[in-house]
Parts: sequence; C-alpha cells; structure tokens
Amino acid sequence: MAAKILQIEDLTVNFDGFKALNNLNFHMDYGELRVIIGPNGAGKTTFLDVITGKVQPTIGRVLFKGKDLRSIPEFRIARMGIGRKFQTPRVYLNLSVRENLDLTCNKNKNVLSTLFKRPESAESRNVGGLLETVGLTTKADLPAALLSHGEKQRLEIGMLVAQSPDLLLVDEPVAGLTDEETENVGALLLALAESHSIIVIEHDMEFVRQIAKKVTVLHQGSVLCEGSMDQIQNDPKVIEVYLGHQSSLSSHQVKILRVAASIAWSDGTLSDAEQSVILKRLSEEFTNDTAEQLELQDELRNYLYTEVDPEPLLAQLTEPEDREMIVKLSYEIISVSAFNKGETKVNLEESENYQSLIERLGLPMERVREIEAGVRQSL
Repeated sequence: MAAKILQIEDLTVNFDGFKALNNLNFHMDYGELRVIIGPNGAGKTTFLDVITGKVQPTIGRVLFKGKDLRSIPEFRIARMGIGRKFQTPRVYLNLSVRENLDLTCNKNKNVLSTLFKRPESAESRNVGGLLETVGLTTKADLPAALLSHGEKQRLEIGMLVAQSPDLLLVDEPVAGLTDEETENVGALLLALAESHSIIVIEHDMEFVRQIAKKVTVLHQGSVLCEGSMDQIQNDPKVIEVYLGHQSSLSSHQVKILRVAASIAWSDGTLSDAEQSVILKRLSEEFTNDTAEQLELQDELRNYLYTEVDPEPLLAQLTEPEDREMIVKLSYEIISVSAFNKGETKVNLEESENYQSLIERLGLPMERVREIEAGVRQSL
C-alpha cells in the first residue's frame, strides 16, 4: 500500500498562458479529512478537476494510491475510488429519497431496474444504512424535490458514499445553508471521515473550524501554507491574501448578484460578448465611480463563472427592494445578448428560468413590467 492516498507533485495547469495551478505540491494520508480554502481564482476548482481527470496537467503528476492518473478517463478514475460532489446538489428531484439511493446502489445503474426491480436484500440493508447515516430515514419516501437545501446536500453525499469511493471530493457543501443545516452537514462529514479520506473545498470559516484538523490554503495556483485553523488564521500571509481581504461587494450585494447570475447559466454557456456587457452593466448598479467599476468587474466575473442554486439565497432576500433589484439584473442578463445582436427574442432557456424566478419572487406583475420596460429603454 502506498504511504499516501493522494500525492500531487510539481503540478502546473496552463490555460492559454494563464497558470491556474503553478508548481503545486500536495499530499494527504489515508483516512484524513483535509479542508482547502483560498480566494476566488486561487485554483481550487482546477485542483479538483485535475484529480478527477476532467483537466490534464501541463506539467507534473497526480498519484492516487500510488498510481499516476495522467490520461486516465474520468469514468475510470471514478471507478478507481474517487467520488466528487459539486456545489449545487445533483439529485433526482422526481424520485424519492430512497429511490435516489437505490439508483446509486443498484449494480445495473439503470433507472427502470431501480424503480421496478425488487432490490436485493444486501442492497436494501445498504440503503437503510445510508438513510440512517445521512439522517433522512424519516423522509425516505418523500420526493427529493420536497427536501430542504441542506437535506439535498446530505442526500447527494449519501449517493456519493453509496459508490464506495476511497476518496471523497466535496465542493462547498454548506453554501446557502442555515446554521442548523451547516452543523448537520459537518457532523455527517466527520462521521464519514472515520472510514473515508475526504477533501472539502469551503469558504465558510466557522464551518471549516467545525470540521478541520488540517487546512491547506491555495493562492495563485500554489499552496500558500498548511496547518491547523488557528495556525492559518494567524499567518500574516493568509491574513493578507484571504482572511483579511475585504470584498468591494457587501454580502448582501453578493447574494443578489448570485441569484441573477443563475439566469446567465440557464443555457449552460456564457459568451465573451455577453459576459463583457453583463460585467459593465452590473458594475454600474453598485457604484458610479469609473475606477471602482473596473475593480468590481474583476470580482463580478468570479460570480458569473460559478453555478448557483438560487433557492436558499432567495429565502434570505425578502425585502421588496432586493427582489426588484433581482428582477432588474436578471432581465438585463436575458436581454443583453439579444439586444446586442439587434434581435427581439431572448434565449429560450434563460427566458423560461427568468419566468420561473419571477413567480417565486412574488412581486406585483405591474411592478415587474415597469422594471422590464426601464431595462429595455436603457439598452
């Protein structure tokens, strides 16, 4: 057996001259729970992409249980024992909680066989154990769509564990969760760490403190420092580049922006022209100073690049003025590409998601139409 479950050696990933990872070295032991933090653009997502085979190293190598992962397809890496959970829960909303876990445990990996074939007793016991582990036994027969955001996060973690990975990669598991849900997810990860190796990417420092024994800080594609939470919080380099950094955006503005950004991702693409106009217009909403607008655009770009589940954020944005701002920004996003090209129709996927968002916001339709008319006049 290799001394380390994961070893990353002199790793560089170059995207057209930009080094997303730069001579990064990292290793972790079997049975370790490691938390990775860092500012936006530090290379955290690329770090996970390389481990799972989604991105190939330009230089360096990744060793999993002593085996070099270079050129191995993603699905084979998954079968080798690496499981990844993305930030937004990816569960089957129309299936029950039990059926979601059945589908993952079913050796045939087939929806029809999961729904209509009676599961083997061993699989049933496995699903029962997973339900208990993720704390969803009492909701086993509810459709997953009825779960809270935090419960969906725990369900997906259970689906990941059902695949029996040796290494779990968990990306921002408590984004948008309540304090109680955050604590529940933390307790789940600590319990799983007794039998799995786990890497968690997270921004919530209180959550990091709850679960982490060792923290790795990434900055500009390299490891800045490692240590306990107390050590990294008191490290001058970390204070300067991460913990002490004050965003130009307030947390309130970020929430509004992230809801609007979810509309931009409706069709799965974000063109350069669309991105450029969106960044300009959104920065103008938050400041009239030209220099500050340019600075804000760099920050806004990070939020546009990130897929977002808007539901937990909407629950926190209850004031009418907040919701009116969401309408304005979202309508600008779906309109800007079409108006830029001289067209009159917006993207179908974005338009459908926008209409769904309007229904959930609950604003008077007369006010919504006034906001939309103002946007069209300004374009």
